[in-house]
Amino acid sequence: MRRSASRLKLCGAIFDVPAKQGQLAKLEEQISAPDFWSSPEKSQKIMQERKRIEEALSHHRLVASTVSDLDTLFELGREGEDVAAEVEREMTEFAARLEKLETGMLLTGDNAARPAIMTIHPGAGGTESQDWAEMLERLYLRWAERNGFEAVITDRLDGEGAGIKSVTFEINGENVYGLLQSEIGVHRLVRISPFDANARRHTSFASVFVFPQIDDEIKIDIRPEDLRVDTFRASGAGGQHVNRTDSAVRMTHLPTGIVVQCQNERSQHKNRAGALKQLRARLYEYEMDKKRAAEKKVEDAKLDINFGSQIRSYVLAPYRLIKDHRTKFAVGDVDRVLDGDLDPLIHAFLVWRRTGKTAADGKDDLAE
Repeated sequence: MRRSASRLKLCGAIFDVPAKQGQLAKLEEQISAPDFWSSPEKSQKIMQERKRIEEALSHHRLVASTVSDLDTLFELGREGEDVAAEVEREMTEFAARLEKLETGMLLTGDNAARPAIMTIHPGAGGTESQDWAEMLERLYLRWAERNGFEAVITDRLDGEGAGIKSVTFEINGENVYGLLQSEIGVHRLVRISPFDANARRHTSFASVFVFPQIDDEIKIDIRPEDLRVDTFRASGAGGQHVNRTDSAVRMTHLPTGIVVQCQNERSQHKNRAGALKQLRARLYEYEMDKKRAAEKKVEDAKLDINFGSQIRSYVLAPYRLIKDHRTKFAVGDVDRVLDGDLDPLIHAFLVWRRTGKTAADGKDDLAE
């Protein structure tokens, strides 16, 4: 029982339970105030903060309960009971739960909690790379779905024959930008080409960029005279409703040369708002990149979309393996990853970024 009390105390320290309980009490006071909803935007943020703290406390209760249950099982085992199968099942579930919690604790940066805007572009390889870019699009949309995030495609340009020439989509949810920073860079695919009549092995490349969605609290000064706004008819799916008028919007920020476009809505007004949202995110990241120019960080992965610049390789032939070249983390179940199970790769990246440890160093260790 002494060991159990010690472990529960450790769990409480990790989750900082007393502090969170105090924060929750203060939030409840604000929520109960008569004028609480007089400022809807501020009220919404307070409600979101309450939800975040309640979830953290719920995680602590679950972890503490599991630790107590495991202690009981170990005690029964010492008394001669056959509990091996039950202990193994509990430990497997507990390890998965702790890894997910650990991933959240590893997120760093002012924008980690924000939703994200992701863009994918094919690189060298023509139709092969366009098809690979579409495979990555499916991967990230499946990842969003598996994690309960909302994904909205704002711009998509189909390739000639197969695949895509580019795609931009928003992924809305808590911590999305922090998690998807692991994906920024060039992704390499090796496979037997479905487009080669001789069934030869081909190498394809595609680049992935991720930007935090910026809300109105962060001031990004966009002067009207610095913008060129063009309208055109949307391409792709949409038929008579989307494609009948010049509803699509392309914005060019003249001082920086940044170009964004949005064509998923029927209304030009909504597409203009969507394009402006993308532009604000791109300009924010542009300014952050300038500040980080002296340091070599994640954005240095934005190299030529070609040989030697990839952050991760996806090999489908002659063997099947996905390997992240930064973390040395490898996955043999290629199909599961391509179907959206990115969490182990994301976790390995966050550990590597925080500690410098790779999978080749042995078991991940968060001690600094």
